[in-house]
Amino acid sequence: MAETVAERMARVIGERIVSGELAAGTPLRQDHIAEEFDASHVPAREALQLLRAQGLAVSLPRRGMRVAPLDQASIQETVEIRAALEALALRHAAPRINAAALERIELALAAGDKAETIAEWESANRVFHRELVSACRMPRLLAMLDDLQLANSRIIFSATRSAGWRPGSSIAHRQIVDALRKRDYHAAVSLLDAHIRALERATADGKPSLRETRPKG
Repeated sequence: MAETVAERMARVIGERIVSGELAAGTPLRQDHIAEEFDASHVPAREALQLLRAQGLAVSLPRRGMRVAPLDQASIQETVEIRAALEALALRHAAPRINAAALERIELALAAGDKAETIAEWESANRVFHRELVSACRMPRLLAMLDDLQLANSRIIFSATRSAGWRPGSSIAHRQIVDALRKRDYHAAVSLLDAHIRALERATADGKPSLRETRPKG
């Protein structure tokens, strides 16, 4: 399905928020957005509502729409909700994951291991998590997780921007996949939950290591 004008606006502005180009608290003016994209105020207003639904923008009394905060409280909220919903999705998806799905998951895992930049790794990480749960057959839940993954990506970029990033291999991702191959679905869900919640602990401790790493061979 073709992207609407409002969706294109939200995607472009969302990318700026996720990457940190637009910092927390930055005003998001409807008139400025409409002018930049050479569009009317209607799609600009819709774009702002999409960003709000994705957790990337907030509406503040007497201050208007602004880039959402990225403090420890907002990070904790994002992580808690994502951990609960992604674990729910995997519980439904795991029994339906077939050989073709496992191959797609492995490809995403390999792409993350080969990443040389945070942008490459984050893109592979997003694909990995989506492929893990895509078999759940719950489209509304998957749409919610897509929005949460954007907020998650923003946290990752923020942490690595302040403390750096180095390539490596995700042991946690590998453990989840191994549990799925063994059809130990309970273990896979528990490992996923712990893996997601590790992001909150990493940011609270001020550490940039958002995955376990080991030297590449």
